[in-house]
Amino acid sequence: MGMVRDIRDGRRLRFGTGEITGAIGDSITVLPLIIALALLTDISLPHVLIAFGVFQVVWGIRYGLPISVEPMKALAALAIAGVLTYAELALAGLILAVVLLTIGLTGTLKTVEKWIGEPVIRGVQLAVGLLLFETGIGLALDDPFIASLGVVVALGIILLGYKSASALVVLAVGGVIAVSTAGLPTPRWPGLPPTPPIGDAFTRGMVDGVAAQLAMTIGNAALATSLLFADLFNRDVSPDELSTSMGLTNLFAIPAGGIPMCHGCDGVAGKYEFGARTGGANVVIGVAYLAAAFFATTALLGAFPLAMLGVLLAIVSVSLASHVRKSSKLWLSVGVGLLSLVTNLGIAFVLGILVHLALERAARGI
Repeated sequence: MGMVRDIRDGRRLRFGTGEITGAIGDSITVLPLIIALALLTDISLPHVLIAFGVFQVVWGIRYGLPISVEPMKALAALAIAGVLTYAELALAGLILAVVLLTIGLTGTLKTVEKWIGEPVIRGVQLAVGLLLFETGIGLALDDPFIASLGVVVALGIILLGYKSASALVVLAVGGVIAVSTAGLPTPRWPGLPPTPPIGDAFTRGMVDGVAAQLAMTIGNAALATSLLFADLFNRDVSPDELSTSMGLTNLFAIPAGGIPMCHGCDGVAGKYEFGARTGGANVVIGVAYLAAAFFATTALLGAFPLAMLGVLLAIVSVSLASHVRKSSKLWLSVGVGLLSLVTNLGIAFVLGILVHLALERAARGI
């Protein structure tokens, strides 16, 4: 109860050791995905880091909790796999910004979730995990020696009992290799954000990505995060409030060069596991992202070994896909995931919803 008392006493921001180590927890899934996007797409890493830094600080102060700010994983996975262009990624984020803002302000998130269904949401998580794994293996096979080094590092960290930090350590090793190749970067001003041609980005793939991401955002970033705040901190943060903050984030971040972002229960759990108890962890990692934005040079990024990136993606994919075990209808979730590989994520998502609704009607005897 000590933590609850601290929050109620107004200590919404603390900067002790736990907040500093807890700041690492949210980076475990954030950094591998944004580094992958920077290496494989046309996003600007400095501007993406600035967007993450700003909104880590904004929502940490606003909620006074170690809330996560992470990439929208379904859209990120599709872009990393080459299914979505940067312009399609940006447009999808803007559309979702409007949708999430509307849902949050009208208080209709639970109604939307009821139509989609929890097994379908878990199926989308599996589909995204499989997509990332497939991409990661392809990258790792380009340089088996470097990939093997990454695997050995990851296994070593896992055997030491730090499974959740394995991706971050592999990322650090890749960073060391990049610095040894390109040299220490000198700070530079990021300049103006890129302007992707979103006028040409309204495609079938983009629409499919929006639909699939909406399912994950509702389930993982709004409903599950709200529940986790109640469980861990005895704080009532409604799913609709989280939906509103995600809508505002993307509405401002994407025109500034950011990528689609959301909250997420895994990021909150990661921060909590590493010691974070207040929004101070957000301020710490936010400032770190802002500082890193001035050192993220093209030369340094280009020196990062892609095979090591493949190992990173494989680690993240396993973590994400493992959520399917929590499904209330495992067969349906697995079906959505596997069908996405045979067809695409959009078709699998729609068919999953239709099956879910049919089962619900049958259960009610309609």
